[in-house]
Formats: sequence, C-alpha cells, structure tokens
Amino acid sequence: MDIKKYSKIMKALSHPHRLELFLEIAKCQKKDYEERNCLISEITKCFKIGAPTISHHLKELENAGLITTEKKGKFLVAKINIEVIKELGAIFPQV
Repeated sequence: MDIKKYSKIMKALSHPHRLELFLEIAKCQKKDYEERNCLISEITKCFKIGAPTISHHLKELENAGLITTEKKGKFLVAKINIEVIKELGAIFPQV
C-alpha cells in the first residue's frame, strides 16, 4: 500500500473544481465506449472558470495519476486511468 500515492490522489480530488472536472471526464468516457476519451474543449463549456484554471486542474489530476491527456490534432483529450481507480477502490474495505 502506497500511502503517499493515495494521499496525492485524495488531495487532487479534494478541490471542488477538480472533483467536478474528474467526474465530467468519467461521465463523458462512460458514454463513449468506442474511443474511451473525452474532448476537454467540450467539458470546459460546463464550467464558469477560465481555460488556464482548467488547465491547472487537469495537470493536478494528471500528476495524481487519475487521468491521462494527449493531443489529437488541435484537440486535447482526457482518459480516466482505470487501473488507478481500481487500485484506489481496493484500499477501502467493503462495509
């Protein structure tokens, strides 16, 4: 069990905008079973914060290992890191 890694993940998700951004990416990814990614330009329309702030939050989520991002042409796409989510889920005992 890597406590520092889990702490970093929890810290990343503790900010309301990051949590909301992460959940939007997850929701988008769930709809798009073929590509399993999400266009950030589409998600940013849901938020009332600027692009630099969104970029900062994406970096924090990526640094925590929760998402991956890549450029596809002129678009930035994000994917949830399913392995990290599974690993995180395994640390919580089932009630």
